[in-house]
Amino acid sequence: MSDESPSDRFKTVLTGASRAIAHDPEVEVNWTADTPSVSGSTFRVPMPGRSLPRGAAMEARGFADSFALKLRHHNESLHARHAPVEPVARACYDAVELVRYEALGSNNYEGMRQNLDAALTVRMGGDPITRAQTPDEVPMQAALALLLRERITGQPVPDAARQGVDMMRGWIAEKAAADFDALAGSLDDQAAFQSRSLDMLQHLELTRMEPTDDQPDEGDELDGDEETEEDEEGDNSGEEQQPSEVAAEPTEGDDQDESDSEREAGDEMQEADEGEEGEEGMLPVRPNRPWTDLPDSFDYRIYTEAFDEVVGASELCDEEELTRLRAYLDAQLKGLQGIVTRLANRLQRRLMAQQNRSWDFDQEEGMLDAARLARVVVSPGHSLSYKIERDVEFKDTVVTLLIDNSGSMRGRPISIAAISADVLARTLERCGVKTEILGFTTRAWKGGQSREAWLAGGKPQHPGRLNDLRHIVYKKADEPWRRARRNLGLMMREGLLKENIDGEALLWAHSRLLARQEDRRILMVISDGAPVDDSTLSVNSAGYLEQHLRRVIDWIERQSPVQLVAIGIGHDVTRYYRRAVTIMDVEQLGGTMIEQLAGLFEDD
Repeated sequence: MSDESPSDRFKTVLTGASRAIAHDPEVEVNWTADTPSVSGSTFRVPMPGRSLPRGAAMEARGFADSFALKLRHHNESLHARHAPVEPVARACYDAVELVRYEALGSNNYEGMRQNLDAALTVRMGGDPITRAQTPDEVPMQAALALLLRERITGQPVPDAARQGVDMMRGWIAEKAAADFDALAGSLDDQAAFQSRSLDMLQHLELTRMEPTDDQPDEGDELDGDEETEEDEEGDNSGEEQQPSEVAAEPTEGDDQDESDSEREAGDEMQEADEGEEGEEGMLPVRPNRPWTDLPDSFDYRIYTEAFDEVVGASELCDEEELTRLRAYLDAQLKGLQGIVTRLANRLQRRLMAQQNRSWDFDQEEGMLDAARLARVVVSPGHSLSYKIERDVEFKDTVVTLLIDNSGSMRGRPISIAAISADVLARTLERCGVKTEILGFTTRAWKGGQSREAWLAGGKPQHPGRLNDLRHIVYKKADEPWRRARRNLGLMMREGLLKENIDGEALLWAHSRLLARQEDRRILMVISDGAPVDDSTLSVNSAGYLEQHLRRVIDWIERQSPVQLVAIGIGHDVTRYYRRAVTIMDVEQLGGTMIEQLAGLFEDD
């Protein structure tokens, strides 16, 4: 014990406290220089430093306390079952749940309250609400969570976020004051709190109202039951139109039929996403709803491409920094790399087995089959048996891994995505399968130069996509793995991960695949949710980027020779992609990537 440092003793005490709070003896606490995160029973909290300054120690305790409260009071399957599909509503839904379980600790323990306040101050340091100058720039989830925390715990809004919260305080209070009181009375019951949260989001016009059972039949008489039902859905969607839908309608000069069809499509997508609940703990499965339900009139626009860039990883930072980032990635994921490597070896054996030659036996000519000579000795009447070697056709293949580089992937998800892509590329190269690794994000938060150009141009209505794209090439298909290995460390760079516009990223990766000469072309997308870009969504109709993503996926899946597969991290992507899988624990990513690829190869 004499050799134990103060930080080691602090870690031991912190682990014991976390186990006691969580009621889980398996909890482990580790230090991290990255964003604090929790994976199962493993907490990663900020390292407070060798001298253990009081403020840094409180921050570490605050994150550990929050994770322990989540482990004890939060049921993830219950939370995910009725989560809204709208991106802003989902963010608010997640934020108020965090307020709930942290309030259970803050209201009961004074020391824990101070620790949680210190952790909140750290979280607020990078939140856009601290930089907001107008109400449009205030992230709804942050303002809503801080106001609810103020109501439930009596804790004031942090100074850094007070200006942003005050810009939204009056509007939120007008819409949801009664909901705050109801939520305060149901902290101990997650299911009741969840139900009241959904009511609040509806009152704030962030979600659509659920259709009632006694809808009037006002549709015109049409041939066939299916057409009648579709008409009824269209009429009812018009009757139950919410203020948020009005804001998403085209302005004067646009065709009214277009807005009606968009509302119909939105209602049907909502129903598709809700689906049937199934057994407890299961994720919702996307029904096979025809993709033509999306409005034909939907027109995706790009305000300007002048500031977009396709850039190699080595161009975004110097060689010394790339080397340092790669070393950090390797050191962070030593344990995981062994697991993924074993899975990769299994994939390699399966691929090599498909490439092995086979034999046709009992032929009239060819190579003498020595294994059947005994039959001739026993029965001299049997003729000699021959065999012919036959090559198994194994299509020349290229695989593209398209990795979401959005801010929500920060921390453990992007680290595991990077190392899994690295090991997979190495494995496929050994099997003669070329691999390309790409990433997509934006150059700036909230629009960048594209938005500035739009503002300077008089803010024309419906500008379309309004941000500067950044598409990153980590490894080209023809580039050897050993040359590109260091590039993957770039994903660890602070400030790289921003917003995500998935539809255009898919088109970019797809066009690169179409230019290849290989017979089999596979595109694997790794993402953790729906496309989100605050600048674009603030000036276009609701679901603008999501509708474009659905159109792109539909076109690739129906008409392209490219095989498309997606892996969702923590969010259900089966409602977008026909061939997809969702994982709730990021540790499963490496194995899932390998299994999905193996399945695609075996389909042939």
